[in-house]
Amino acid sequence: MIQAIGLTSTPRKELPPAVDDVSFEARPGRVTALLGAPGAGKTTTLRLMLELQRGRGITYFRGRPLHRIAHPSREAGVLLSEVPGHPARTIRGQLGMVCAAVGVPIRRVDEVIEVVGLVSLCDERLGTLSRGMDRRLGLACALLSDPHALVLDDPAGGLSVAEGRWLHEILRAHAAHGGTVLFSTDDPKEAARTADRVITLEGGRLVADQEAADFARTRLRPRVAVRSPHAARLGALLAKEARAAQRSVEVVREDGNRLSVYGSTCADIGETAFRHGILVHQLADETGDMGPRATLPAEGLASATVVASVLLTSASATSTLTDDALTDDALTDDALTDDAPTDDAPTDDAPTDDASTQDAPATDEPATAVAATGAHTPDEPGPTAESRTRAAASPGARDLPQLPPPIAVRQAPSPLRPLRYELRRATGVGTGYLTSITVLVSSALLSVLLARIGHTPQPRLLAAWPRDCPLPPAALGAGLLGALAFGEEFRHPALAADRGTVPRRLGLLAAKLLVASVTALALAVLTVGCDLEMLYLVYGRDLAGVPADWLSLSASWIGLTVGCAWAGVLAAGIFRSTTAGLAAVLAVPVVVVPLVQKTLTGPSVRKAAGFSERLRELLLMQWPFGGARYIAAGARLVAQPVGSALMLSLTALLCAYLLTTLRSRVR
Repeated sequence: MIQAIGLTSTPRKELPPAVDDVSFEARPGRVTALLGAPGAGKTTTLRLMLELQRGRGITYFRGRPLHRIAHPSREAGVLLSEVPGHPARTIRGQLGMVCAAVGVPIRRVDEVIEVVGLVSLCDERLGTLSRGMDRRLGLACALLSDPHALVLDDPAGGLSVAEGRWLHEILRAHAAHGGTVLFSTDDPKEAARTADRVITLEGGRLVADQEAADFARTRLRPRVAVRSPHAARLGALLAKEARAAQRSVEVVREDGNRLSVYGSTCADIGETAFRHGILVHQLADETGDMGPRATLPAEGLASATVVASVLLTSASATSTLTDDALTDDALTDDALTDDAPTDDAPTDDAPTDDASTQDAPATDEPATAVAATGAHTPDEPGPTAESRTRAAASPGARDLPQLPPPIAVRQAPSPLRPLRYELRRATGVGTGYLTSITVLVSSALLSVLLARIGHTPQPRLLAAWPRDCPLPPAALGAGLLGALAFGEEFRHPALAADRGTVPRRLGLLAAKLLVASVTALALAVLTVGCDLEMLYLVYGRDLAGVPADWLSLSASWIGLTVGCAWAGVLAAGIFRSTTAGLAAVLAVPVVVVPLVQKTLTGPSVRKAAGFSERLRELLLMQWPFGGARYIAAGARLVAQPVGSALMLSLTALLCAYLLTTLRSRVR
């Protein structure tokens, strides 16, 4: 069961809140529709329920708020917008990545693909999907963790009739298995046809909470749609014949040359038009929407509004009303308060407000009259969230109920299996493969060109690193791949599609750093191997030899590529951009290295000679397998300007990342 209590959005400046004190229930085994016109507050209500927007109120999912549930995705499947996946990722790849995020086995992908009917399209890319296929994929993502409740925002919007019917069958099947389904729509016919219960919103307030049968009886009425170039004349003739026959017929003039006729049939209207020689372009039976105020309020609501539409009645009903007749027959606020509202439509004897203030002219043209009664009139609006806040601060506020608790927007949870998630994210699109191929080709061509020019040492030839370039292609490629690890998360936020931010969790960071390290290591080894092979093919064995100090050079080379990859990951995670991550990688040799060189080349009175011996004495043990030599080699790497600058940059970026993580948790 879903129980929403006192949902109120935070107002902006002088504007009223988009949602004001909305409370309702969605029971298990039933489909509940949240109905309202565009701007009525449906999406805001769902976001408040899911704690995606600040405000007040509380929502219980089977007795617990969403932030008290260990795995929210297993309790509520959510579909609020289009699937925010990478356009080049396939449907199977997207679902596999979401599987790792919610912690379900990969075999679940095949099950939901079959349920939503995407078996033949599982290898299609997200960028090529139609609106209907995208909705199917979104529903598959919502069903992936087998949740108890489904919360969907306008799931049938933009779908064809057949696709909408299929979607409603899926929702009905989920409810039949004991699940709770809550979806929003702006189509009253869809709500009456699909849902078991309809909750109507208007202006951010709850105006009705009804069973689907009661909703259809009070709001939806059969009518005849007429389109004619002589609509005004035809309407007057229909009204005249209705008065003569003592029948209740309602004629509503729509936009253009259209009429909506209630209480008549296509045959009667067609005969009238034929007798008087009136051309008719359209004559069809429809189901008309009487508007949100035509529905009766649920028991216990503070206000009630009943709108009576245009009635063309007999000549006696259109005569002038006196003050005594208005007092005896008209509906008043006291009568509405004392008598329980019924589901009966307005009758011919019910006078209108327009008729009570002035004489109704006896003409053949359709008359328009609207009677509205209720606890709050348009001139006297009901209490808002701001007025209730002021009332709570008054001296008599002790007798008033307390305001609902505030809703805090919390950070999205980290993937339950971050390493699997990162591997599937990195291998699911071709960006990484294309970047690696570009790096290998450009590095091989550059090494051949440097060998032709000459005056380039052997280590720089193997790394394809000219003296005038800040970084070699392999280091730049590793930094770009590292920046893409977080940059794509913010551009296509599969982890936090509805929160607008990607979780900065240490588990996710560790997985990204590990995958980036392996990728950078493979790129470094492949680059040297390709360069060595190209130099051998073009120039022979003279330039294809292995340097004598290959061990220290290999360590330096691997440290450079891995360090650039880490810098890209951390910077993109901090600044939420791939461009910022790549800029941080380039800033190391361009900005940080000159500063470190200036510091190291300055005058010094002390040297770090004998560092390894003193370190061994401090630990009171012998280094196994010649460990002292490796420690000394590592110290020499850090002492180099590039190594020092890279280490300094990584330390600063890591501290900044941890600071932003702690700041988000404090908020």
